[in-house]
Amino acid sequence: MARLPSAAELDAEVAAAMQATEARGLAIAVIDKGRVQYTRSYGERNTAGQPLQTDTIMYGASLTKAAFAYMVMQLVDEGRLDLDRPIAEYLDRPLPSYPDEEGYGPWRDLADDQRWRLLTPRILLTHSAGFANFAFLEPDGKLRMHFDPGTRYAYSGEGLILLQFVLHRGLGLDVGAEMQRRVFDRLGMTRTSMTWRADFADNLADGWDIGGTPQPHDERSRVRAAGSMDTSLDDIARLAAGYVRGDGLSAKARAELVRAQLPITSLSQFPSLQPELAPKQRHKHLASGLGVIRFQGPQGIGFMKGGHNDITANTWVCVERGQRCVVILANDVRAEPAFPRLVAFVLGNTNAPWRWEYGTMTFWKHE
Repeated sequence: MARLPSAAELDAEVAAAMQATEARGLAIAVIDKGRVQYTRSYGERNTAGQPLQTDTIMYGASLTKAAFAYMVMQLVDEGRLDLDRPIAEYLDRPLPSYPDEEGYGPWRDLADDQRWRLLTPRILLTHSAGFANFAFLEPDGKLRMHFDPGTRYAYSGEGLILLQFVLHRGLGLDVGAEMQRRVFDRLGMTRTSMTWRADFADNLADGWDIGGTPQPHDERSRVRAAGSMDTSLDDIARLAAGYVRGDGLSAKARAELVRAQLPITSLSQFPSLQPELAPKQRHKHLASGLGVIRFQGPQGIGFMKGGHNDITANTWVCVERGQRCVVILANDVRAEPAFPRLVAFVLGNTNAPWRWEYGTMTFWKHE
């Protein structure tokens, strides 16, 4: 395996990337052999010019989904959840009969579609429920199933929220407390939470949107398995290291997280309900894992997860061989075009599916 760059070499590469993209803040962690090698932060955390630090609170966005799946597999190991048991068997009444509840989907919209009974935890974790990303994105705001569950991949935060609902109402679990105990506390992630904490305010990253306009950090008050996690670069590095080591999981459960569960047949990740490609046009060796995307390249099996909103750009890429990872948190969405180059600078060529992840984005290349 190729040697990892030194921190000084990475500093120079990131400086060039930030100058080219005009990103105001970025932090990066490097993991090797399942251990954090170093964490680095660059730029500013707010318009006052205060420096972004490796313990600054940043928005985890959809990296939350990977952390949630990691927790779910602990429940599977304990026999409290079966990945292939229909969710209907965990609930004390039909899903569409539950009243609307803040933070959860409009399950009543599925009353005339009995396919909801086919949904399982595995289907929800592999983004194959047939839902749009969120019901509010539908033209009429109603939740519906666009294809038979389990037959194809279509990214859906709503599916993860439904699994959270099943854990809450079906198993009686407080998902925020379970994430805290099973993931954050286990891995020493002292500055991570599924909801806003007042002590985060003293060292907090605001962000910049695609036009360079600053925006404040959103203080999330509800646990959302699809993306409510606040974290820091130091903490997310601990998560990546613990994840590749499989802390708290059996070898079988850890392997299941990154196993090729379902082929991905779309040109790109978004829009999530686009037509499937013809078999010969599909991305080779690209599949859904549980909460992550699994790929294969010259270094063998790898996996990744992204996270994004108007002022946030995150990525987490690992190769299984050597338990090597790069995690990047940026509080400026303009940093995203540099991610493929920065990850390759550390890990080399992995065949990570950047074009599928980001569609037509023009990536930065360091000449």
